[in-house]
Formats: sequence, C-alpha cells, structure tokens
Amino acid sequence: MLRFKQLLNEVSSMTVLVQEILDRLPDAERLEIAVEILRRLVNFDFPPLTDEDLALNAEELFLALDQAELGYK
Repeated sequence: MLRFKQLLNEVSSMTVLVQEILDRLPDAERLEIAVEILRRLVNFDFPPLTDEDLALNAEELFLALDQAELGYK
C-alpha cells in the first residue's frame, strides 16, 4: 500500500510538471502533443459514460458557450 501511495504522489508531481511544461510551449507544439496523446488513446477501452457524466459535460459545455457568447456582444 505504501508503494501505491508513493506512486500516486509521483504521478501527481509529474502531472504538475507536465502542465508547467505545456504552459510554456507555443500553441503549435501543444497541438502536436495533443494529437499524439489522442492518437495513442484512440483504441483505449474507456468505460461507457453514465447519464450523469453526460449531463455534467453538457452543462459545462453550455456554460462555456454562454461565456463565449457574452464576449461577442
């Protein structure tokens, strides 16, 4: 169990580091990285989304679109 907690901490630290690196990259390079990640995940066996997951994602999307629309007025 201790090894698992250590691994989780390492992953968390790596996530922060990756985010910092991505923030420093130009958009074109971030896009290249995103495409590579998506290419590797395309055949990943994700569990199906629940109705709650779908509703929360839809709500988040609509709120973001509302915010964007406010910026255009």
